[in-house]
Amino acid sequence: MKFPKSVNVLLLGSGGRENAFAWKIAQSKRVAKLFIAPGNAGTKSCGINVDMNPTDFAIVKQFVISNNINLVVVGPEDPLVKGIYDYFVSDNDIKNIPVIGPSALGAKLEGSKDFAKNFMIKHGIPTAQYKTFTKGNIEEGYDFIETITAPYVLKADGLAAGKGVTILENKEEAKKELSDMLTGKFGAASSKVVIEEYLSGIEVSVFVATDGKTYKILPEAKDYKRIGEGDTGLNTGGMGAVSPVPFCDEAFMEKVRTQIVEPTVEGLKADEIIYNGFIFIGLMNCGGDPKVIEYNVRMGDPETEVVLPRIESDIVDLFEGIAFGSLKSRKLDITEETAATVVCVSEGYPGDYEKGLVIEGLETETESLVFHAGTTVKGKDVVTAGGRVLAVTSYGKSIVEAVNNSYKTIDKIHYKGKYFRKDIGKDLMPE
Repeated sequence: MKFPKSVNVLLLGSGGRENAFAWKIAQSKRVAKLFIAPGNAGTKSCGINVDMNPTDFAIVKQFVISNNINLVVVGPEDPLVKGIYDYFVSDNDIKNIPVIGPSALGAKLEGSKDFAKNFMIKHGIPTAQYKTFTKGNIEEGYDFIETITAPYVLKADGLAAGKGVTILENKEEAKKELSDMLTGKFGAASSKVVIEEYLSGIEVSVFVATDGKTYKILPEAKDYKRIGEGDTGLNTGGMGAVSPVPFCDEAFMEKVRTQIVEPTVEGLKADEIIYNGFIFIGLMNCGGDPKVIEYNVRMGDPETEVVLPRIESDIVDLFEGIAFGSLKSRKLDITEETAATVVCVSEGYPGDYEKGLVIEGLETETESLVFHAGTTVKGKDVVTAGGRVLAVTSYGKSIVEAVNNSYKTIDKIHYKGKYFRKDIGKDLMPE
């Protein structure tokens, strides 16, 4: 099976990841119309924004039918975990319209930490040792904390908007955190808590496209999660990213392929889990050996803002391979250039922050790609609408050059309280 000659695409989501996807999809000569729901001020330049909730599947269905949509691309995890793939395939009116994303069962790899860890152990995928606890066996959780060494890693089982992971040095604080989580700190998301051993090393994100049978490994990336320079302060959704990652040499990536990617795809097949989409594999490089920290069932943000710009081939052709089981025959051309993105956030983020602040300088001519993460249009102005506001991506022959190009562009953009980290990629740069 194939797409028609001209393809109408519906992209779901509203962040920087979706702006990057919209930018890449709009480049395809095969696209007739691109709709983004709900989109943001940046996606307006790539297609048509639609005021629609991506998790209201009945409304999505009506839009798909009314606008002759041939392909639905899901950006964020929420619609996937809530079963948008299953909704489409079980409805005779829309079952032949491909959704890029896994089934609800496949989405449990992100939606449930316990499910993901069980999957890894079952299929021999290297990861940290762990145990899962509920309110009913909290005392066993306290005992388990006594048996492992600090730091202590506690993870809410369900989706907690990127805030459900805590790393603590103190044993008593870890026990208190376990109690807080199991008694509602993250609502239903922490009704189960995974406690696991701490993995020491350096993180990297590996992205895989799969049609459920075969796979292609996309460019890897390293992101920077903490708000403060030197990786200090609170966790965020991501303050920047770079790709490629210098330590991901051929030998390391061969270990990733054989020890993690292949067993993951083969495990999905063995467990009869339908999966046509992207797998984000958060890895720790532990002295040259990769171990899985987590799976996500979609592309990461802000890593997408450096991964997609490095892909030179037509992304709609890639989607066609994912959707119809022909991924193996599709081209995946990747530029050797480095891409770096630096995220500009609102003052106060990841805590409370002001919205509706006018952004100036977006019309300035620049070679950088300015992806909108949390923006909207108010009258004639583009204004802030989220904690992460913009992701400024640039190319370069090195990390230093790419990052500096992004900083030059950021200097031309202004809004009240603009904040960004000035050390993105610094840990990967030569001394």
